[in-house]
Formats: sequence, C-alpha cells, structure tokens
Amino acid sequence: MRLAVPSQARTDVAGYLASATTRWRVYRRTVSELSRLSDRDLADLGFARSQIREIARDAATRAVAR
Repeated sequence: MRLAVPSQARTDVAGYLASATTRWRVYRRTVSELSRLSDRDLADLGFARSQIREIARDAATRAVAR
C-alpha cells in the first residue's frame, strides 16, 4: 500500500534537506580552512583555535539564512 504524500510535504522535506546539506558543507569548509591557519594567523584575525567550531556554526547558519 502506498500513501499519497501531498506535494507541499515533499517540497518541505526537499527544502529541509537542501538547507541541511548547505549548512553542513559550509561548516566543513570553514572548519577546514580555519584549521589550516597557524595560531598566529588566527590571533591576527582575533580568533583562538578553540573558537573554530563556533565560528563555523555561525557561518553555516548565516549561509542558509540569506
């Protein structure tokens, strides 16, 4: 038996998945790029290495909010 799923529900799920994928990609790219920097370079930017994940989460959230 197959249940009919309204097209709006499919659109909502697709939109959520697209948004989650975008957030994940931005998060991983940001962590990767910032992790490559030296502690001195990070300090020049005003960041500590311990802040990288927080910065990446913020960047990912902002990328989807646009």
